[in-house]
Amino acid sequence: MLNRLKSILRSSIRWHPVILAALTSAAFTPSPAAAGDAGPVGIVAQVPAQGHSDLYIANRAPLVPSRLIKLPIGSITPRGWLRRQLELEAQGMTGRLEEISPWCRFEGSAWTDPNGKGHSGWEEMPYWLKGYGDLGYVLKDEKIIREARRWIEAILATQTADGWFGPRDLRTSLDGKPDLWPHMPVLNVLQSYYEQSGDARVLPFMANYFRWELNRPDKDFLTGYWPPVRGGDNLESVYWLYNRTGEKWLLKVAEKVHRHTANWTAGVANWHGVNITQGFREPAVFFLQAGDKEKFLDAAERNYQAVMGLYGQVPGGGFGADENCRPGFGDPRQGFETCSIVEFMHSFELLTRISGEPRWSDRCEELAFNTLPAALTADWKALHYLTSPNMIQLDKDNKSPGIQNGGTMISYSPFEVYRCCQHNVSHGWPYFAEELWLATADRGLCASLYSASEVTAKVADGQQVTISEETDYPCAEKIKLRVATAKLVRFPLYLRVPGWCEEPSISDVVKLPGGTYSFGGICLVPLAPRPAYFVLNRQWSDGDTIELQLPMRLAVRTWKKNHDSVSVDYGPLTFSLAIGERFQRYGKQQGDWTEEEVFPTSPWNYGLVLKPGDAAASFELVRKPGPLAEQPFTADASPLQLRASARRIPAWRSDAKGLVGKLQDSPVRSEEPLEKITLIPMGCARLRITAFPTIGAGPDAHDRSTPTTVAIASHCFANDTVEALNDGILPKNSADQSVPRFTWWDHRGTTEWVEYDYPQPKPISSTEVYWFDDTGKGACRVPKSWRLLYKDGDAWKPVAASDPFGVERDRFNRVQFAPVKTTAVRLEAELQHSVSGGILEWRMN
Repeated sequence: MLNRLKSILRSSIRWHPVILAALTSAAFTPSPAAAGDAGPVGIVAQVPAQGHSDLYIANRAPLVPSRLIKLPIGSITPRGWLRRQLELEAQGMTGRLEEISPWCRFEGSAWTDPNGKGHSGWEEMPYWLKGYGDLGYVLKDEKIIREARRWIEAILATQTADGWFGPRDLRTSLDGKPDLWPHMPVLNVLQSYYEQSGDARVLPFMANYFRWELNRPDKDFLTGYWPPVRGGDNLESVYWLYNRTGEKWLLKVAEKVHRHTANWTAGVANWHGVNITQGFREPAVFFLQAGDKEKFLDAAERNYQAVMGLYGQVPGGGFGADENCRPGFGDPRQGFETCSIVEFMHSFELLTRISGEPRWSDRCEELAFNTLPAALTADWKALHYLTSPNMIQLDKDNKSPGIQNGGTMISYSPFEVYRCCQHNVSHGWPYFAEELWLATADRGLCASLYSASEVTAKVADGQQVTISEETDYPCAEKIKLRVATAKLVRFPLYLRVPGWCEEPSISDVVKLPGGTYSFGGICLVPLAPRPAYFVLNRQWSDGDTIELQLPMRLAVRTWKKNHDSVSVDYGPLTFSLAIGERFQRYGKQQGDWTEEEVFPTSPWNYGLVLKPGDAAASFELVRKPGPLAEQPFTADASPLQLRASARRIPAWRSDAKGLVGKLQDSPVRSEEPLEKITLIPMGCARLRITAFPTIGAGPDAHDRSTPTTVAIASHCFANDTVEALNDGILPKNSADQSVPRFTWWDHRGTTEWVEYDYPQPKPISSTEVYWFDDTGKGACRVPKSWRLLYKDGDAWKPVAASDPFGVERDRFNRVQFAPVKTTAVRLEAELQHSVSGGILEWRMN
């Protein structure tokens, strides 16, 4: 390693002779160090587990040794744009949620009543408190810390003799069995509180609760829907306590929790978006006890790839789950829940520590910089439930079934319309700030996530050092680190090199006899996998400075599984079309809290014109002069812009409910004039097109199609759609809830119809219909009878059928009839008495 470094120094860079002589001399060698020492400068794909750091609480045997260790809360002081995000959060919803959330009323809460009686005894308040307390700890905001402690003191006073705490109703709320899910975020609250305060009551409190869990009969443990799919949260808390107390019986609790948690080891156990973002990591958490890397640790990566391969073929780091992942709903217009954003980030932070691998930090930053900011208004006084890579209008109207849930999902509101996300968003930025710097097993420090900050921590034999980080990252390439130490100290410093960075370099300031010299440009790319860590294992003195350069380049990603659409990246930032935004108030107003819709004021239906063979050269980077804005995540404050050529695609329109039209295959043919458009960072754009079609003119170009068949109906339920009649998505059976559907709900026992209208007369001679029937779950059934009519002039006439009009479940019912040529065809159904009906697919041949 040393000889290779010396060779690079001699051959690659022009150096000051004194510096070159010093660096390549026999004297420039590492002093004896612990196992795993990478030498003075090195690069590793994973932080090593060799050595044992007793400077901070790490994994206790027999758990797998820690590679990276979370520092005590308060060790890291965020600066720059990140600090401003936290301040806005404190001044906005998280800091003032008690003003507007009925679930965060202290008086009468089932979480604060000593007898566990009262209102709001489920997940909402714990979600909020999980981030609210940490927000105060990170900002050192005494007001928030005091208020968080008021809630925590009340929770500590609710514990019963057998170890249960909190709402008593939860003990029997699942058919007589306990609902353990809401306790999991409360355990996180207590963990952070203990790390910040050292309150001696917390450890026995948690131990008593876990003893209660251990004593529960298996048949009553982690039952219901939410608890088993999110059991990994409970497991992580058990290990946290074990590492502080060493009580062996806690490992039995951990084994029991894992055994009763949904089997994420075998694959994706549940396709609810938030459940995925929390649950997919559970095998990696249990790996700490089981120690089987391939089976458990690698299962988290397998789960991640399975989900992203199907529903994450879009920019921004998320995946399409606008409640659940649904077959056929992978377009970039599909939403990613705000809860999912922050829970995915938290999972990535945990997995970084467990694995010591930098890819999870890369993934965390992709979400944090590109998707989280646009989930909220810039002042942190409202959010929406869903954020998508392609969003052209954020209105209050129902978008179902294009979006799975009905009602308001994408307009901005601070109120209870977004019940879970309103509270759970609280921990996104505070947890991110707490994970910027981590301790390492070999008594060093690791820069895991990048932001301007200051960290004070123990290294080596326990000596305290402070490292200040100056940077405008992710909007700038340079990261400057300055070390403050009372005396010389040797320790390894790990600096993450993101996977997108092809030519990272370090410049250093070293003190040599005769003076101080600055040198730069140690490029270790030839030695490096990516992502990776630079390792500087050396003696440090007060004032030593490191400059890490992470050169950013323009890159175009092609989403092969999403119609060959493309997105544009510059380093960690992905770019979206700059669409004019008009904010319009609606609905509820309360003090300075308001609800807002956002409408476009400029065109959005563009396809990019890319240079053949060098797509990245199609874009011009423009950097805004002056300092980075305190709140850079707005369209006006965008620090970077891209200029590009594009043509409009007139046939690409919004659908009937205001959602952006789905992508079709690229390249797309367009005869529209060539225009110059502006792209801004995705996190700055509340309205955005981020996955673009491309424009082409050759034989492989496609004309964007528009529906030639118009479907209408006598009635359609608001959360269903006539578009489901001929969307080509085939159901597994008549009760399939995972595919789009059409229903006449809530019309019961009536005669109803659906109709296809054709722009030109069309010859038809058969039909196939797949009925919707949710017997056992709802009130839709196959019809009592039906018939088919065609339009002859202005009259509707029945077809001359040669087959019966079938009403079989779980199959297509095919009817052959005498050929006709018509401009419209109508299916008329007589519904059964007192029930409704519906159709999953209707074909005309």
